[in-house]
Amino acid sequence: MASELPDVVVRAADAGDIGAIAALRSLWHGGGAEDPDLETRMGAWLTVEGDRRTTWLATLGGSPVGMASVFEYRRMPRPGHPDARWGYVGNMFVREDFRNRGIGSKLLTTIVTTADERGYARLVLAPSARALPFFRRAGFVVPDETAGDDRLLVRPGRPG
Repeated sequence: MASELPDVVVRAADAGDIGAIAALRSLWHGGGAEDPDLETRMGAWLTVEGDRRTTWLATLGGSPVGMASVFEYRRMPRPGHPDARWGYVGNMFVREDFRNRGIGSKLLTTIVTTADERGYARLVLAPSARALPFFRRAGFVVPDETAGDDRLLVRPGRPG
């Protein structure tokens, strides 16, 4: 494993980070096709997602090296039950040249801490096969082994 990068900062992204998020998304998909509209489309998408999506940026020396997001689902109210929310973790990406240095762990720790602070009932994600051991080490489990190859993982929330 390469050495960890202690100077990595993980913070919630804001409107000024749309270019960085678009650039990371482009790298994630091989940096292939030119898409001069990607930044504009990314900004529009984040606006529509509103306060229900939180995106975090991991930066090193001010340069973006990773990102992740959580979309908040709100359960329809039920009589006799408190309102409940849970988060879907997605868009987790670390630049290939910065992987295995603790950046993904810092992003995930931030997500889990935020989910606990928000009182989420659970976090859910659908990781790639390569990322499965990483998420299992962080406490995510397959909720029902009949899920098969879908690899849907759940991390129960911290008891209230």
